[in-house]
Amino acid sequence: MARRPIRPTRLRGLRVDYPRRGRSNWLRWVPSWRQALSGILLGSGALAGLFAVVYASVDIPDENAEARRQGTVYYWADGSRMVSVGAVDRQNVTLADIPDSVEHAVIAAENETFYSDSGVSVKGIARAAVSMVEGGETQGGSTITQQYVKNTYLSQEQSATRKFKEFFISLKLSNKQSKEEILQGYLNTSWFGRGAYGIQAAAHAYYGIPAKDLDPSQAALLASLLKGAEQYDPAGGKGNHERAVDRWEWILDRQVEIGTMTKAERAAYQKFPEPRPAAKPTSLGGQTGYLVDIANKYIRKRSGLTDKDLFRGGYRVHTTFDKARVGQMERAVRSVRKRDLDPKKRQEDKHVEVGAASVRSDGAVVAVYGGADAVTHFANNADTAGVPVGSAFKPFVLAAALQHGDGITLDSGYDSEGRLIKDGPYAALPAPPGAGSGQVMVTAPTPLRDALIKSSNATFTLLGKDIGLKKVKELAVSAGLHKESLARLDKSFPLGTSTPSAVRMADAYTAFSNDGMRADPYSVTRMTRDGEVVEGFGKPEPRRAMDASVANDVNNTLGMLAWTRLGRDGKFGTFARTKAAGDLSAGATGEDDRMKSAWFIGHTKGLTTAVTMFRSKPGTPQLLGMQGVGGPDSGRGNVFPLRIWSAYVTGK
Repeated sequence: MARRPIRPTRLRGLRVDYPRRGRSNWLRWVPSWRQALSGILLGSGALAGLFAVVYASVDIPDENAEARRQGTVYYWADGSRMVSVGAVDRQNVTLADIPDSVEHAVIAAENETFYSDSGVSVKGIARAAVSMVEGGETQGGSTITQQYVKNTYLSQEQSATRKFKEFFISLKLSNKQSKEEILQGYLNTSWFGRGAYGIQAAAHAYYGIPAKDLDPSQAALLASLLKGAEQYDPAGGKGNHERAVDRWEWILDRQVEIGTMTKAERAAYQKFPEPRPAAKPTSLGGQTGYLVDIANKYIRKRSGLTDKDLFRGGYRVHTTFDKARVGQMERAVRSVRKRDLDPKKRQEDKHVEVGAASVRSDGAVVAVYGGADAVTHFANNADTAGVPVGSAFKPFVLAAALQHGDGITLDSGYDSEGRLIKDGPYAALPAPPGAGSGQVMVTAPTPLRDALIKSSNATFTLLGKDIGLKKVKELAVSAGLHKESLARLDKSFPLGTSTPSAVRMADAYTAFSNDGMRADPYSVTRMTRDGEVVEGFGKPEPRRAMDASVANDVNNTLGMLAWTRLGRDGKFGTFARTKAAGDLSAGATGEDDRMKSAWFIGHTKGLTTAVTMFRSKPGTPQLLGMQGVGGPDSGRGNVFPLRIWSAYVTGK
């Protein structure tokens, strides 16, 4: 029997019909809508899962060091800015100190959807990705939030990795911080050119005003700089100026379009707000470095802050320094140097140094002259002990005698035998019997008043011994001189071997002109950091240094002394002498017996000013002689501190 051939059988359910059942040829490879939807959902789920994983894994990092670094700003007594010190010129401000016009201009220029977006720009990220694939540079287009993240938490490198992190950190930050906090941070960390980070520093750099005083036109110009200060700072040349004007106009017009400025308001700003010329980077040259030095010294003493703390920056320091008086004092020193000293012709005029300080009766340090330039001459001649004060110390000896010497008055004096005669007036004692005609045994005493005017060393050596050198030292310390600057208690102590600073001498002399009251010198009135007040500042409490009657007696005598000194300087000039004398209420000269220094301390119109002159060997603390300074007619050069004081007081 013939067998049937075996045929292939079809196994039901095992036939592969992929990807679309019942379709043949190319149609089977076209997915159905169900398959497409499933794929989309599956892919979206996977992307969402990946996004969630990445979102969870990316943390908001700590602020970078650059974002935390700020300049410490010092202000003149009138509130204007003196200098910003630090690696970064930045002073953080709150939105409350920033006009709405600045906020509107920045948002219009950089991110008009700032208050409604999620903190990121998908388009910006896409542009960056396309540019990266094409091998081009990473593109911008970031939101304000993203720019703030870049400024504060990331580096400034242009890379896909940084852009990736920026995206996720921006999302997280938007969920953690309010829009106001982000905008405030952005305005405080953005680069505006001219060395300025943040809107406050920018307002000062371009217009010389704080951010709170910017008008909408100025705000628009500063907002234009966010696109790139190197291209939009008008001071950068004609091209920069044209670009700045175009963008300034566009930002103002854009505010009208988005509704943050009316057409009427826009019409008021037709003239381009030219910023002031670009200045050289702020430095501590001239007198500025000396002023900052004095302020920092006071800060360390009153607040406990260290040099390391101050280096962190971010402080706002309001000082007592008067800008006009500082300039006037510097000009006075320069004018006397130019007129009276010639180091090119006279060896004696080389290496001459000057220090000076003006102090109010309440202790406020108003002006100093620390040297020719703080950058090249580091020692602060106004606030450095080391120069003998000479005869300018004798008023403290006289004050101690009047304060502690029982029955001693300005009319008391020493006879030729060295005996203290307390009562006056005096006459020469008669000659003893048998003496020649007209001879006397003892000369009449010279009153202490005249002894101070004549600067009698013999009288004050005896007076210090009789009163007690310890009493003299105690009164000098009570008047404000540092114990460390006072010399050892030997017979030369009353003659001025001590070496107080000009600041301390000026402050101590205020006791004579202020009824015996004086306050410690101070140079800082207020200090803040991030809006918080740093404790420890304010006017020092006045204290009594001596009785009012004692102070007035000494002060009146100093007035007579100063008038005498003014009259002796024949080359001083009639007008300057008359004008200075009219302003002068008290003053004293000081010459060191070893001819190492010269001083003048004068009081006028509530301000006491001490001027010292000396010569020092370059690079050493060694003092050189003052003989012949200014020429042979000048003696020890002791006339020049008086001339500097007069030029300072009269402005001549």
